[in-house]
Order: sequence, then structure tokens, then C-alpha cells
Amino acid sequence: MPLDEELVNLSKSNFMCYGNVLSWAIGLTVLILFQSCSKDNELLQEPEIQQFDAVLGRGGESGNGGPEDQTPQEVDVSVLTDWTQLFLQLDQEATGMRPNATARAIAYIYLTAYEVAVPRFQQMVSTQNRFEELDLSRRNEFREINVQISLNTALAIALDHFLYGMPGTSRELIEALETSRRTLQNTEGSGPRTVDSEAWGTYVAQQVITFSQTDNQAEAQILDPQPRSYEPPTGEGYWTYSADPERALFPYWGRVRTFAISPEETTSVPPIPYSADEGSEYHAQMLEVREINDRARNEDNDDLWQAEFWSDDVEGLMISPPARQVSIALQLITQHDTPLPEALELMLRLGFSLNDAAVSTWADKYDYMVMRPNVYLQEYVDSDFQTNLYRLIYWPNPSFPGYPSGHSCFASAAAGLFIRQFGNSVNFTDETHSDATAFRGAPRSFSSLTDMAEENAYSRIPLGVHMRMDCTEGLRLGYEIAAAVGRMDLNRPRRGRGVVTN
Repeated sequence: MPLDEELVNLSKSNFMCYGNVLSWAIGLTVLILFQSCSKDNELLQEPEIQQFDAVLGRGGESGNGGPEDQTPQEVDVSVLTDWTQLFLQLDQEATGMRPNATARAIAYIYLTAYEVAVPRFQQMVSTQNRFEELDLSRRNEFREINVQISLNTALAIALDHFLYGMPGTSRELIEALETSRRTLQNTEGSGPRTVDSEAWGTYVAQQVITFSQTDNQAEAQILDPQPRSYEPPTGEGYWTYSADPERALFPYWGRVRTFAISPEETTSVPPIPYSADEGSEYHAQMLEVREINDRARNEDNDDLWQAEFWSDDVEGLMISPPARQVSIALQLITQHDTPLPEALELMLRLGFSLNDAAVSTWADKYDYMVMRPNVYLQEYVDSDFQTNLYRLIYWPNPSFPGYPSGHSCFASAAAGLFIRQFGNSVNFTDETHSDATAFRGAPRSFSSLTDMAEENAYSRIPLGVHMRMDCTEGLRLGYEIAAAVGRMDLNRPRRGRGVVTN
């Protein structure tokens, strides 16, 4: 059976009770084990890395994208890293985007960057055959280009379009970087190559923007992320809201365009049945949240460091959860001196994976409607319970159901692709929040990418906003999505669902 069919048709009989070991096959030869009983922060055992690489498709495809220019100027990665640094700065201040619209923006921004560079590197292949709505038919009109000039022009347009809700000074920062890099890169004045390069960058950015606008569901929802037309269904243990600031956020996001795998194509593990009985597994997992959350706060321990280090919940103070994975990618690209073509493909696939993770996770969230821990705990266990997130934000919970955890899914959807590119064993220190003073952002170091993803997922328990089952399922789902994106042939027409317009 083909691997993509295997992922869709996995039998849910493999699912065992949370609290024991959860065994779930994510491919023909891969077995990843999730645990929730051996120690507090152990959600995912080490995978068999060589087998994992095979499923993720390490190495990718190659093709003929056009003439290759191997001059140092053309392969310099700094134009990508400079614009990514600015993206992270702008993302922190953007309002009303996180996490879903941010994940979508990442996909289209780095699709723009990737397509701009395709004509200059033989190993890169265009995605235009994969997406019917993406029209790059004028490609052959722009043959003599400086890829850095083109990237500079295109990324300025893409960031300005896809990042909305930014402060008024943001456009000035975009213009300043574009001008600075234009001065740095342009050694030919306003000659034909410069003109063509800027025209090519403009053309690709505009075509990708047009492509994005054919996704009617996303375009409508980013304008109305907490629609009053949506009222959550009622049921025992169901998530709901108690005031307008907590109204459902992006409740229809499961209908948004995906790039590699749709919610109908991903597998889904149902949550533990809701129960208020003290002897139930559901009650036990809720008690675990209270114990770990309160101990972290009272002891100011490593769990609290993890909780705040990975939080990324607070606009203006932290970058968004999907952007956190972009920050990690940027650090890994720099640490490994990754060449521009490989860096662009990594960022392209990362954007696709984060986008598809948001779509599938939100489809499941609003299908299962699992409540947040503080609601349960305040009703049945401790009326004074408060999350560790509450210190940092005006509302104690993210405004959507808990299962599965979006943070966890973003973490593994990214980690799978990082493993594909760099291998699992790394000496990596995440310095995303190294300058933070309002929360615990001191750098943390990791010897494997799976450990880092697992810690990200686990951190939601001491933060007080997720049960263990939320994090376990988010990790599982994210690795499944990463596998689909890793296998994706960029030049092959998309099978299955792309845009849902109803």
C-alpha cells in the first residue's frame, strides 16, 4: 500500500488507553511511541531515526529549474535570513493573526521566496504544476535575474501583504530593509538585469498573493476570526466561552486550503471520554495539570521555565507559536551554514507543514470540543485554580478548545522537517527569547530535535492550559503532517483537497 494511503487508513485499534503507552504507526516502517506514565515530561520516545528519515523523504526531489548561477553573490543566504529576522520582529507585534493566520502567512511568504529562486538553481523545481490556481506562466520572460534583488523585492511585498494588524511603523521597517538590501546588492545601477530582477520579484509576489486570494474560506475568516455567527454546541464536558474576549477563535479554519495533507486525509485519535468521576482517567489527567501547574509556580522550577519559554501566547511580548518554528529554522540554517537553495526548500516545506497543521488541528478541536483544564478544575477540584499563563495575559486560556494541542502539533510538524534536513541528533540552543525580561526566556539547549519538540508539547501542562492527552495527540498529528510534507513531490499535481469554497 502506498505510504500516503497507509497514513489515511491506519486502524484506530492501535490506540491504547492514555496513561499507558500509546502506539501509533505513522508509516510503513516507522513506529513512534508516546508515553504518559513513566515521567512527567516524557511524551515521545526516541524514534528509529534511519527509518524516520525514510518516511520523511530525506533528500527531497531535484529537477531542472533553469540555468544555475554559482557566484558567491547569488548563493548568499543573508537576504533570506535578514527578511526572516524582520518577519519575526513584525510577527511579535501583529494582532489578530495568531496562530492560524500566522501559519498561513508563513506558507505564502516562503512559497514566494522559493518560486523567485527557482530559475537560478538547477536543483529547485517549481510548484506551479502542483497548484492549479498558481499561475507563473510568464516565467520565461524573466531570464536574466539577480536572485537576491528579486528576493528582496518579493519578500518586501509578501510581508507587507500577509502580515496584517501590525503597528504603523511596520511598513517603514519593511521599506527600510528593502532599501538597505537594494543598496547592498545592486552593483549594476538601473541596468536591464536590475530592472528584470525587480520585475520578476514583483511578478512572483503578486501571483502568489492572487493564488492566496482564491482560498475564499481563509480570506473571509481572517477578517472575522471570532464570528458571532458561531455558537459552540453544548454537551457534557464541551468547551465553551464565558465572555466575548473568549469567543471561539477561527472556528471554521478546518475548511481552509491545505498544501500537502487535508483534515480528511490525516488520521485522528479520539480523546479520553469526559468524566467527573474521581477514579476516571480524565479526572486523573486533570489532577496532573493542577499538581504540575501549582508546583511549578510555588517552586519557580524548571517546569515554569519551560512553560514560559515555549508559551508564545502573548501578542506584543512573544512571537506566535508557528513563528517560533521559523525562529528555530533560522537558527538551524545559520548553525549549519545551509546553502540558499536548501534553505529556501526547507522554509517552503516548513510553511506548508505549519499551515496544514493549523488546519487539521483546528478541524479536530472544533470536532471534539474538549474543555480547558481550569474550567474543570475550578468546578470539581479547586475553585481557586489559576493557570500560569494568567500572569502574562488578560484571559486565562486560549480562545478555542483544547484537544489536540496546537503548540504540540506545530512543534512536531516542524521537527519532522528539521530532522529530514539536519538529522535528529544536534547540539542546538534555542535563543529565541534570550533578551526577554518579562518572562523566563533564557536559552535552553537540546541534544535532539525530538526532545525539543517533546519539551515544547509538555510545557503546556505546567502552563496550565492543556491536559497530557492534548499534547500527546498534537505531537502524533504533527509528525504525520511532517511526513506528508516531506514526501511531497513539488512538481506533481496535487491530489485531494486544496481549496474548499463552501
